[in-house]
Amino acid sequence: MDQFDNVTVVKQANVYYDGQETSRTVLFADGSKKTLGIMLPGNYEFGTEDRELMEILAGKLGVLLPGETEWRTVVAGEAFEVPACSKFSLQVLEVADYCCSYG
Repeated sequence: MDQFDNVTVVKQANVYYDGQETSRTVLFADGSKKTLGIMLPGNYEFGTEDRELMEILAGKLGVLLPGETEWRTVVAGEAFEVPACSKFSLQVLEVADYCCSYG
C-alpha cells in the first residue's frame, strides 16, 4: 500500500533523540494507528507498549530485538516485529524512512 485514504493525521510530531528520530501519527477509522517517520544515522533504544511492526521504506539499519544476542540488518522493503512491553535497539546506518503499525 503506497498511500492511506480517509485517515486523520495528528499535527504535532513525535520527536526523539533531539530530533534524530521524528514521526507523525496516522489514525484510522477502525481505531488502529500507524506512525510514519524518519531516523537519522545513530544508535537508539525504544520501548514498546503494543506490538509493533516496523516496515523499512528506505535506508538501512541494524536491529537487536528482545531476547536476541545477534544484530540483524534490515533494508528497504523489509520489516521486523517487536513484542509488546519490551525494548529494542537500533543502529541506523543510512537515513531510514519507516512505517510502524501498532497492535
